[in-house]
Amino acid sequence: MPHTHPIRVYYEDTDLAGIVYYANYLKFIERARTEWVRGLGIDQAALKASQGLVFAVRRVEADYLAPARFDDLLDVTTTAQAATPARLILRQQVLRGEALLLDATVVLVCLNTAGRAQRFPAALRALCIDHG
Repeated sequence: MPHTHPIRVYYEDTDLAGIVYYANYLKFIERARTEWVRGLGIDQAALKASQGLVFAVRRVEADYLAPARFDDLLDVTTTAQAATPARLILRQQVLRGEALLLDATVVLVCLNTAGRAQRFPAALRALCIDHG
C-alpha cells in the first residue's frame, strides 16, 4: 500500500506561466519521502545521532506528464520498489485526483557523517520494504 502525502500548490510554487515550476516537484516528493520515513517510525535525527547515518538521493528519474497549477490539491504517493544492502529504490507519483502528473523513480543511499556510502541497516531495509 503506497503512502500518500497531500500537497497544496501555492503561488510561490508556480512560474510565469502559472504552472508548477519543474524543480518544485522535487521538493514535493522530498516532503513525501520524509513523511513516509516518519510513518515507518524512523526518526532521522535520532538515526544520525545514534548511528551517524543519513539518507541521500543518489538518482532521480522523473517523467513530467501534465502540469499542476496554483491552488491544486495534489497527492504524492511513495512506494518502496526494491532494496539492496546499499540502495533503496522508491517509486513516487504526483497525482491530481486520478490524473498522474509526475512519475519518478528515486534511488536512496545511506551515508555516514563523513559522506561515505554505508550499508542500510538490515532491520531498516526490511522495514522499508515491508511497509513500502
